[in-house]
Amino acid sequence: MAKILVEYEKGQESAFYPWLNSLPRQFFNGVSMTKACTSCLPPYAGWLTSNEKINYARFAQALRQGWVPLSQETVSNEEVVKWAYNVAFTRFHEVWQPERAKLIGPMADMLNHAADPNCAIEVDYSGNINVVALREIPAGSALTISYGDPTNPTPLFAQYGFLPQDCATIFCKAMHLEPQIRGLGYDFAELLFQTETGEIAPKVWDVFLYSILQQNDSGAAQQFYAACQSDDEGTKEQYNAQYFEYTLAALKEHVYTILNDCEELTMRAQSYDLNQHPRVPVIVAHNELVFNTFTMTAALLEQMG
Repeated sequence: MAKILVEYEKGQESAFYPWLNSLPRQFFNGVSMTKACTSCLPPYAGWLTSNEKINYARFAQALRQGWVPLSQETVSNEEVVKWAYNVAFTRFHEVWQPERAKLIGPMADMLNHAADPNCAIEVDYSGNINVVALREIPAGSALTISYGDPTNPTPLFAQYGFLPQDCATIFCKAMHLEPQIRGLGYDFAELLFQTETGEIAPKVWDVFLYSILQQNDSGAAQQFYAACQSDDEGTKEQYNAQYFEYTLAALKEHVYTILNDCEELTMRAQSYDLNQHPRVPVIVAHNELVFNTFTMTAALLEQMG
């Protein structure tokens, strides 16, 4: 990020000027969203977006401390600083060989995202950045890489400002159960709803049941926790069957709450002037993906009882 600002100050004398001059000036990710935009997002997306804003604020504050040899004019220019941050944040590639590093390779950073990419970026021991084909690629096909976990599009939305069109799953949005998620050692990427069917991943049921047990029977909660940690599927199935009606009710309440929230948030976003809030379309697209998925999930839950 600091390197981008250093090269920016050099203007046309920078060897990177043609690349820098080709980059977008407007971004649609979490860092670039206004408070009004963030207020139109469901809890999980709003949480991720807020985290991105906090990270940017820390970066901007560090710059103002004078640790990087930049002019005061550059450091005090919020638009330029945020642009440089977004360039680095949306165009870097993390590599693990020959050592872990976050690098930007001009031109290689032009490749788009795909859930099933046909290319990967590698760095050799001389520091050269190479784009490597993962399989045979027909002539005329787009070259794609992976920007992140394809099972959960919301982090991509928050970091890069776009909504993948090929995502098969979304996170269950149960941010109110984050302590239970962390307690069970689960990851958000495991707590998914299928976007084409609304089906719920088994671990989502675990999290909701664990919360119910913690509130009503601490001993049972400890036993269920132990079963989850030891992959004791038999014990987990017994608890799931015994408390099914309560877990089902809790899931229904969560799903219908998210559906109501999405409707209200989308209506709020659509009331904004696009000239002042150009990120509204991608926000609405995100909320509609959540709404459509949860609508199918609600239908499945109703069939269960």
